[in-house]
Amino acid sequence: MIDIGVNLTNRAFEGDRDAVLDRAKAAGIEAIVITGTDLDESRQAIDLCSEDPSFLFSTAGVHPHDAKDCNAETIDTLRTLLSEDCVKAAGECGLDFNRNYSPPVQQREWFEKQVALACEVQMPLFLHEREAASALLEILDGFSTSLPPVVIHCFTADRKDLTAYLDRGFHIGITGWICDERRGSGLQEIVSLIPLDRLMIETDAPFLLPRSLRPKPKSRRNEPHHLGEIRDTIAKLLGLSSDRIAETTTRTAKAFFGI
Repeated sequence: MIDIGVNLTNRAFEGDRDAVLDRAKAAGIEAIVITGTDLDESRQAIDLCSEDPSFLFSTAGVHPHDAKDCNAETIDTLRTLLSEDCVKAAGECGLDFNRNYSPPVQQREWFEKQVALACEVQMPLFLHEREAASALLEILDGFSTSLPPVVIHCFTADRKDLTAYLDRGFHIGITGWICDERRGSGLQEIVSLIPLDRLMIETDAPFLLPRSLRPKPKSRRNEPHHLGEIRDTIAKLLGLSSDRIAETTTRTAKAFFGI
């Protein structure tokens, strides 16, 4: 399996990062894509990749929460980071109108600039979207003739948004959200709409610990080795074997990220 979204630079992993990676490998994970959420985190992700270059890869981007901190040097710096061999996608970038930690105007501005950069260097886009699908699509549609492959990371929206993304050929990343019988019930009902060749799985660790996991870790911290719980949940919902989900999502992730 490949975990396409792990916040491995998060301080939750500072004390035992090597053990976390060992557990991931023991659980059958053959690659991890570390999420870069701002310039500093993207640099840290690249540094981690150098410690295990056949197992760790990364993205580089600025999350919408941090759009307010962008400046005239941001895009040039990202362009340099995206040239690193281990960096396989531009992001995590996008729009988040749920929390609005950065003003929507700034979110739009810096998302559009990052999309333009991804089009320039032709790298896949690793996108974040919360309650902002129409605005996100308006920007992306403006680049339709040159848009590289897109994955909507940690998809949690509804059928309408899923259909809009699929109609444009986007990929979908599914997290432990689908393992939550309360918040994830809507996603459970529509996951079958996602073609297997556009479905990928991710933990978004240390966040989104699968609610169905038994026994639950005392720390409540999510880890990449819990990816199998997401695989198994999807397999059950689709009436397929866990091996089939592992095989198809791995093949799709390798093709998408060029791993």
